[in-house]
Amino acid sequence: MQYRQVIITGSSSGFGEAFARELASPGVRLVLIARRGELLQRLAAELKAACGAAELLVHPCDLADAEARRRLIEELSRELSGGGSLLLINNAGLGDYGEFISSEPQRNRQMTEVNMAAVVDLCRGLLPLMAEQGGGIINIASLAAELPIPDFALYAAAKTFVASFSEALRLELRERGIPVLAVCPGPVHTGFGQVARRSGCSDGKSSFHDAFYTPINTVIRGSLHALAKRRARYYPSLRIKLAAYLLRCLPLPLLRLILSRRPRRVHPKA
Repeated sequence: MQYRQVIITGSSSGFGEAFARELASPGVRLVLIARRGELLQRLAAELKAACGAAELLVHPCDLADAEARRRLIEELSRELSGGGSLLLINNAGLGDYGEFISSEPQRNRQMTEVNMAAVVDLCRGLLPLMAEQGGGIINIASLAAELPIPDFALYAAAKTFVASFSEALRLELRERGIPVLAVCPGPVHTGFGQVARRSGCSDGKSSFHDAFYTPINTVIRGSLHALAKRRARYYPSLRIKLAAYLLRCLPLPLLRLILSRRPRRVHPKA
């Protein structure tokens, strides 16, 4: 399906920006959502000049704020009604690498709101329009959805939620013709890791990570292809798909043992 309207959260950088650049074209209305309004305006102007997108709507919004999300959904419901099929890309996400005991409660609340509550609210708020006009959903999960990750506990748990929620939603919406895809990449150079890493943590680079890095454009184009094929999940390489399968098949006691002996990039304070 060629979607007439595309809504992208977290579109000021990373995957969101890459999706916007890939999908900008005449005849497509792009809706760019992120907290940093100045970056959105700059991207919108660049896309308008370079791609001639039919229409670009910019919505600066802090998705960690429940009231701001409510107002955003109301505005989108008015703006997009009658405009044709909708593709919702829930890409916005926050990370926090470090021991949970030393995490900041405010940051934890922000992560919970952005990584989970915003996905739920946007899907629920826009699905009635999709049921009328046609649509699809891409939710950005992670290979981290396959396992609990010490020092990345809340982020990994949130991605497990996103993947499971997407699977269930896909089954519910199948008869309505609305595909739902969970995208599960491994490491990608988007700048996410630098933002998530607390001071005092190493950069975390390892041969393991190097083996699983995927070019960002591979993830973007592969995700769109997987959605068109109505797949449930998309892993951007055979290595990542195999890793997900092996992690899923490992007995939980063995997985606990492996994770307990992982190389530490965060060291507890004495």
